[in-house]
Amino acid sequence: MDKVLISQLKVETVIGIYEWEKQIHQTLLIDLEMAWDNRQAASSDDYQYALCYETVSNRLTALITEKPIGLIETIAEMCATCVMTEFDVPWVKVKVMKPGAVPSAQAVGVEIQRGHL
Repeated sequence: MDKVLISQLKVETVIGIYEWEKQIHQTLLIDLEMAWDNRQAASSDDYQYALCYETVSNRLTALITEKPIGLIETIAEMCATCVMTEFDVPWVKVKVMKPGAVPSAQAVGVEIQRGHL
């Protein structure tokens, strides 16, 4: 199985359930693994057959920052749904990390997998 990867996409957004969190921007780090058949892009060296990681990154950043969101679980689901529906990806793994959310941990996060391989 081929995959297109995006590692530690940094997104500054309003995220959290506490009132003080709703007043500030915080950093999220997003990791994506997306099932994608790379053979046609590789054999033709033609961009039109590739899954563009820049386009996916820009779309997810816009999605995550368009309004305040309470939970990173919600962000993970939003990202998975967006990638699968807008980019026709059959399977995706999304990891959302929130650095500094718990003082004794470097980061906390969630990871989900959606779709079929």
